[in-house]
Amino acid sequence: MNEPKPPIVVIRNLNKSYHRDSLVVPVLHDISFDIAEGEFLALMGPSGSGKTTLLNLLAGIDKADSGTIRVGDLDITALTETELAHWRANHVGFIFQFYNLIPVLKAVENVELPLHLTALTKRQRREHAETALNLVNLGHRMDHYPREMSGGEQQRVAIARAIVTDPTILVADEPTGDLDRTSAEEILGMMERLNTEMGKTIVMVTHDPRAAQRARILRHLDKGYLNDAPHQDPL
Repeated sequence: MNEPKPPIVVIRNLNKSYHRDSLVVPVLHDISFDIAEGEFLALMGPSGSGKTTLLNLLAGIDKADSGTIRVGDLDITALTETELAHWRANHVGFIFQFYNLIPVLKAVENVELPLHLTALTKRQRREHAETALNLVNLGHRMDHYPREMSGGEQQRVAIARAIVTDPTILVADEPTGDLDRTSAEEILGMMERLNTEMGKTIVMVTHDPRAAQRARILRHLDKGYLNDAPHQDPL
């Protein structure tokens, strides 16, 4: 029997509210759980349950009111905005519902974007971007613009951009929400392979049960509270 892997993410007593004028809107309540290294976790729950907020806190896009998030040996809740931006650039890969590609840049140039924050040379950036595009089977589309590609192809470019820095964690917010069923299955299969073949730790927010079935751990949020009984794939 395989030994369980140590957690790469440790979340403890996390609370988050948003302020609208004098109104305080609680979003997350005392969230605590671990994510093992190499895990594929799906977060589900109704609209307004706090899924995307939790994902944004985990990715260092937003800051909690209280509680801690440790990624590796680092407490990211203790970082300054500048330190957080640097950490995010080196450790987090983002996959969004609407791809967020730059329309005036070719596929390979979109994938290169995160590498401009590294010390790589121009040639090295291009080589890394081409490798990432080949990993998502889009080597033949490197010089195409987003408008020349299908939705599924654009999302594959976005995945290549997310993995090009070899991040510690991949965060995906409704990655199949804007795709037809065939393209969605293709993207989910690709994410599964990134997890099983490359050992990538993936945290995915989804409302789609078919997408959630691809994950190995399923957690539910409801009104900002975490269901403490995760469903686990027997594999």
